[in-house]
Amino acid sequence: MVDIRRHLENAVGAGASDILVISGMPVSYKVGTELIRTGDEPVMPDLANEVVERLFRLADRSMERFNRTGDDDFPLSVPGLSRFRVSAYRQRGSMAAVIRVIRFDIPDPVSMGIPEEVMKISDMHHGLALVTGPSGAGKSTTLACIVDRINSTRAAHIITLEDPVEYLHRNKKSAVSQREIGSDTESYVTAMRACLRQTPDVILLGEMRDYETICSAVTAAETGHLLLSTLHTVGAASTIDRIIDVFPSGQQQQIRVQLSQVLRTVVSQQLLPQAGGGVVLVFEVMHLNSAIRNMIRESKTHQIDSVIQSSAGEGMISMDSSIFEVFKRGLITRDTAVKFALNSEQMERKTLGL
Repeated sequence: MVDIRRHLENAVGAGASDILVISGMPVSYKVGTELIRTGDEPVMPDLANEVVERLFRLADRSMERFNRTGDDDFPLSVPGLSRFRVSAYRQRGSMAAVIRVIRFDIPDPVSMGIPEEVMKISDMHHGLALVTGPSGAGKSTTLACIVDRINSTRAAHIITLEDPVEYLHRNKKSAVSQREIGSDTESYVTAMRACLRQTPDVILLGEMRDYETICSAVTAAETGHLLLSTLHTVGAASTIDRIIDVFPSGQQQQIRVQLSQVLRTVVSQQLLPQAGGGVVLVFEVMHLNSAIRNMIRESKTHQIDSVIQSSAGEGMISMDSSIFEVFKRGLITRDTAVKFALNSEQMERKTLGL
């Protein structure tokens, strides 16, 4: 018997980011970069199926989509405890689930290690700003902090389109409309089309995942809104290439020109294992200047990294300089710094020089 409510409570208390329910292994918690098994007894397929079915009942959600496709994502809220995002799926013929723990309170950006240069995105009033990184790197948390800063400092209508809603924003100086894909609206594309008729000043698009959502995001940014979104890419140059590659070859020059005009900032973040346990955030920050805009238009994105490295005076931060800074503060080991650096040989030389 798996007491799923107890596991939800224990995971929140342990500061876990995720709970894994997979047949063949004990229920496990992901804490930082560690996977902690909660016992020696593996969850058998029948019990895994029972747990997943219980999660659907707790969320008052039909299993029709899951039974049809083998996948489903949905929110689960436990009053007085936390919100959760459940990703249910089939594996080797049995049901499984990864449950992401979502905190009620929006974290403090300083305690999270989010630099002020990232938080300055909240001062923008139009254009496209992206927060990128691998899955689980904290992109949604960074965007929630930025939205909260806007909400606290100016009068605006903020519309968030999320799948699912991860952080709840109270109306402060701004009015915040939060729409969940699948329950409040049919899809990202449908919501984006409707959104432009709802007098938004700021739009948060949970993920630019395909051609249609990228087109919608660029159009919204072109029409004078501030559009915030995410991509699963690491590095500003690869983010731009990823957007352009979504388009057919005949449209790629057009999107290069559009991006060079509307893109304002690309933040790329990673979570590194902290020395002694836990994780630490590192960031690359690219602000578009005339040189980078020309590189985007002229298909020379491979030169962007060198501009970022030489533009600290304009508020840009390279990923390797961010990694080196947390290494100097003793937060990560030398091996971690070298492993995650874009230029591992140069990082090895720099860390040896200290």
